[in-house]
Amino acid sequence: MTRTETPGTERTPRVAAARKLLRRPGRDRAGRFLVEGAQAVREALDACPVHELFVTTAAAQRHPELVESARERGARVLTVTDQAAAGLSETVTPQGLVAVCDLLDVPLATALAGSPGFVTVCAGISDPGNVGTVVRVADAAGCDAVLLAGDTVDPHNGKAVRASTGSVFHLPLARDRDAQGVVAACRSAGLTTLVADGRGELDLHAPEAAPILAGPVAWILGSEAHGPGPDVFAAADHRVRVPIHGRAESLNLATAAAICLYATVGARAGAAPRPPSARD
Repeated sequence: MTRTETPGTERTPRVAAARKLLRRPGRDRAGRFLVEGAQAVREALDACPVHELFVTTAAAQRHPELVESARERGARVLTVTDQAAAGLSETVTPQGLVAVCDLLDVPLATALAGSPGFVTVCAGISDPGNVGTVVRVADAAGCDAVLLAGDTVDPHNGKAVRASTGSVFHLPLARDRDAQGVVAACRSAGLTTLVADGRGELDLHAPEAAPILAGPVAWILGSEAHGPGPDVFAAADHRVRVPIHGRAESLNLATAAAICLYATVGARAGAAPRPPSARD
């Protein structure tokens, strides 16, 4: 679009089509999702094809480098009104930058290829903020992949993408509705499957946990209310509890995920040298 053209509105066909990507059925049909905000758009441009960039005049002035980068990568850039940008946003204060990207997930077999040593499985997590935060923690801890099993929310949900702060672009994501099948696939890939469970038989900080954590593992995290489900509990190799020494009833999912994943990092740091993982 040229500078003299009228900005697109919420009725502009391209804007209307992109708005359908705010919902999972629209994303699944199109094979694309929305990425909002300067940092997330920057990560997207570095990681995957960006098909379109919707930008307000003010946002284009704040981030001319992103507009130029999008054009250089072949994205269609459309200046839009503030109202049109707000219609593509799920936040209270839209930043005026929204990109359209291909869905990121890969087949389960692809995510588990190459002898992974450290994987996180989200099983039945319905809160998109929790899913995004777990992806962020998994990325920070050096996981090789994040698998989304059962009824786990779509990681391309806008809240999940924002909560990941760009980490959805950093490591493989795979979705599979067969949670037991995901656990079996992890075991077939040589991973010991550990499910986080407040009543688990294995204390995360017990000496006998250290050699398990130092080996190839897949951590399975479920919803705060119900866990990953009885079938997944039964299929996992170990049910591991994070000890609570005070009077707190429980830990929230994000906190438990960080503790479990970084306990694995710590166990590996104290173990004998191991072969490099897929991300090393």
